[in-house]
Amino acid sequence: MVDQNERSILEAPEGPESTIEDRMNHPVAHVSWNDAVKYCEYVGKRLPTEAEWEMACRAGLRQKLYPWGNKLNPKGKHWANIWQGEFPKINTGEDGFIFTCPVDEFPPNKFGLYNMAGNVWEWTQDSWLNELDSKVKKGGSFLCHESYCWRYRCAARSFNTRDSSAANLGFRCAGDVN
Repeated sequence: MVDQNERSILEAPEGPESTIEDRMNHPVAHVSWNDAVKYCEYVGKRLPTEAEWEMACRAGLRQKLYPWGNKLNPKGKHWANIWQGEFPKINTGEDGFIFTCPVDEFPPNKFGLYNMAGNVWEWTQDSWLNELDSKVKKGGSFLCHESYCWRYRCAARSFNTRDSSAANLGFRCAGDVN
């Protein structure tokens, strides 16, 4: 049962004037590792390992920073939802977004996967430095900027505790090939 406070948060995530109606194709966020694992189990999938996530991000490219190559903005176009401007003071939203963007907003990588860099961090199965409570997250988010958090690169990583959630933290499911 959802109480009135929870209902308000679900229907108006950023206060009374906000709505989820224009975010139905945005990534799910504010999901803890524990909850992401349970959801994956529910749909018969699992979280990707860190190695699987990175392989999926690279999509066959070798020695490249981003899922599309080494240039952040090839041909002057944005390929990821990250912070533009002076972090943390001004996000100019040059890429068209201040917060999350639709999951298919930018071009997919060569494996057909969207938003492997930026938008929201993504949980993986792996533990951080063998600490069972801290889990690896990959991909960076809309809050990442080169001057502070240059983590929207395929090889970059960070961590949170299993019970953490945030507006810039989500997940994707993985499955085994039979």
